[in-house]
Amino acid sequence: MRSHYWLFVVLIAVLAGLQHRLWMGSGSLKQAAELKQQIADQHQENEQMLERNRVLDAEVVELKKGMETVEERARHELGMVKGGETLYQITQ
Repeated sequence: MRSHYWLFVVLIAVLAGLQHRLWMGSGSLKQAAELKQQIADQHQENEQMLERNRVLDAEVVELKKGMETVEERARHELGMVKGGETLYQITQ
C-alpha cells in the first residue's frame, strides 16, 4: 500500500509540473494571449500607417499634376502671396 502512496505523490507532482508549464511557463496560455494582443495591436498600427500612406500618395499625385496644390500649400503653410496681391490679416 505504501508504494501506491508514493506513486500517487509522484503522479500528482508530475501533473502539477505540467500544469505550471501550461499556465506560467514558456509557450503558456498567458504568453499566447499576450502575443495575440500584440498581433492585434500591430495590425491596427499597420492599418493606420496604410491610411497615412494613401493620403501621402494622393498628395504626391496632386503635387505632381499641377501648381494649384503647391500654391495653396504655400499660401496656407508659409503665408506667401502672389506678386500684385495684398494680404489682409484680420485679428480678433
